[in-house]
Amino acid sequence: MAVVTDRPGAPEDDLAGVAEAQARFSAAIEGLSDADARRPSRLDGWTVGHVLTHVARNADSHVRRAEAAARAETVDQYPGGFEGRAAEIDAGAGRPARQIVEDVRTSAGRLDAAWRQVPPAAWDVVSRDVGGTERPLRSLPARRWQELEVHLVDLDLAVTYREWPDAFVGRFLPVMRPTAGPRLAEGDGLPRRGALDEREELAWLYGRLVRPDLPELAPWG
Repeated sequence: MAVVTDRPGAPEDDLAGVAEAQARFSAAIEGLSDADARRPSRLDGWTVGHVLTHVARNADSHVRRAEAAARAETVDQYPGGFEGRAAEIDAGAGRPARQIVEDVRTSAGRLDAAWRQVPPAAWDVVSRDVGGTERPLRSLPARRWQELEVHLVDLDLAVTYREWPDAFVGRFLPVMRPTAGPRLAEGDGLPRRGALDEREELAWLYGRLVRPDLPELAPWG
């Protein structure tokens, strides 16, 4: 995985992961038809158009926070919080597929440009997630990376968790493993050792692998 070298003080490996994931995401949706955009995704209640619009507006939320951090300001991720985010997604989900695909592409370009302009010290400025959690800006590229990899699977466009790159699995499996215990229902236990390979385990931790032999986890944050 190529490491970006022109963003001083930045989390280089995570930014490189975002760039690689965005390239695969964009390739997967190239030529998407209106019928494709209207069909259900793997997320309950969301069409493919909803997922793609969310990915685009998520990019804008990162631009907003990067620009604020450069001014040494803390801002909320989405204007209007969860309700504002949902309204933006609903408003954009029914557009023609070509418009949605272009939105995903151009919003990603704006985000890359915004990250390139972040001053070194600004990567430590705190930003606030839609749920109220405060995080330094340097932690946000990792979250964008996860958004792209997980939602690419949610699109159900013949890309599965089996295609997750080694770099992604190696980066996030150790991060996600400790979240499993607190997300189990009372009385449930962790899967037996060896029951899952690494990609299966990570997909289960993200709530993207459901099997009768696996306990259900509360949503990850």
